[in-house]
Amino acid sequence: MKSDLVDLTMQLHHETPKAILVSDAGDRDKAVWLPKSHVEFERKKQGVVVVTLPEWMAIEKKLL
Repeated sequence: MKSDLVDLTMQLHHETPKAILVSDAGDRDKAVWLPKSHVEFERKKQGVVVVTLPEWMAIEKKLL
């Protein structure tokens, strides 16, 4: 069975109780909000997170 989840290493710019603001290249101008209700994320080194999210959301947010 094919998994519809993808793991992306991202730069964390901001976090609220309901969402995280991340970018793939560290450029805040190109960052996107991801709802915590749909993603999981693990903090790595300073400002870096690995985000696990549905593939459809990654495509919709232009992260893939």
